[in-house]
Amino acid sequence: MNWLFVLPVISASVSFLLSTSNKSYEGIPKFDIQEIDGNIAIGYGLEIGDVDGDGNDDILLADKTQIVWYRNPDWQRFVMVDQLTERDNVCIAARDINGDGQVEVAVGAQWNPGETSDPTLSGSVHYLIRPADPTQLWEAIKLHHEPTVHRMRWVKAGDSFNLVVLPLHGRGNRNGEGEGVNVMAYQVPEDPRTEWSYSIIDKTMRQTHNFDVVEENGKEALWIGGKEGVKIFQNENGKWRLSNSTNWLISDNGFGEIRKGKEVLAGIQPMHGNELVVYTESSGRKLLTDQLKQGHALACIDLLSQGYEQVVAGWREKNDEEVLGIKIFVSEDPEWTKWTSFWIDQDGMACEDLKVADLDGDGKMDIIAAGRSTRNLRIYWNKS
Repeated sequence: MNWLFVLPVISASVSFLLSTSNKSYEGIPKFDIQEIDGNIAIGYGLEIGDVDGDGNDDILLADKTQIVWYRNPDWQRFVMVDQLTERDNVCIAARDINGDGQVEVAVGAQWNPGETSDPTLSGSVHYLIRPADPTQLWEAIKLHHEPTVHRMRWVKAGDSFNLVVLPLHGRGNRNGEGEGVNVMAYQVPEDPRTEWSYSIIDKTMRQTHNFDVVEENGKEALWIGGKEGVKIFQNENGKWRLSNSTNWLISDNGFGEIRKGKEVLAGIQPMHGNELVVYTESSGRKLLTDQLKQGHALACIDLLSQGYEQVVAGWREKNDEEVLGIKIFVSEDPEWTKWTSFWIDQDGMACEDLKVADLDGDGKMDIIAAGRSTRNLRIYWNKS
């Protein structure tokens, strides 16, 4: 699929599409809820990966003052680091980057989005060194950072991995205006306790919020969403560069959350917004709902074995209908000509973040979500 052009905006047909949407899935998607922790503080960020090397994917959580992991399948909770910085933790990256069957972990903390200039007061990046027993406390190695560190992911860059870190603002910015965000790529040294080198991928987006790592033609690309739209970057010969000659892939709407599927690009607009949208190559932007409030979690993947993606969205405050939670949006075809939605969790999850993974090895993708005001961590087992 060639996305390397500015997608058109479709607005006139939105009301028609909404009014003619009907049930497009044979039956009702079924997800059994298991709450594995009912006493988290905020639940800023989730990751999924094998922490202890037993072959099972575990759950990692960046909570307010602690970085923790939950062991699959008994879901016992273990603290990795505690009180890392003066202010809140905000993000986490976990991935097996050396092939030993266990994830490497980095975290971001000192969450202070109102301070965009002083890195001593805002932002932090730490690499965590695992102990012999991963259920014990991990060692935190402090790295260089920008203010307002907000999201991070491990990304394949040639024959190695980069830790890509996305601040919320550019230095000194106010209200999303001013300098561009320094999107950082860290190279892992042989000894992680030594100084890490880093490079700037981009500094043209003035306010960003989230990004997705997408495999394209055997390589991994960054799809970054922000106030001004979406840009795509790929690593070529050790350097990150724009992968589309038009600069902006999408420049008509700002993105808070962004997830790229095989067939569509899903987004929550604007930042912390109320609109859930999909973009298709042939027909552009389609509004699935405008009834989110503080939309903050998103997945775009085939959970129902349809052969193309569904979209899962979570929001963290009660909307005009006085409900919050997680919904799945199901289309009857890859172009989203008609769709319907189903509740995954109504009012039990003020969703701050969510991930999808097959946690029990049954071949079906499950949903994992962390709730802000509901202060809970839940697994939604896919029984569809």
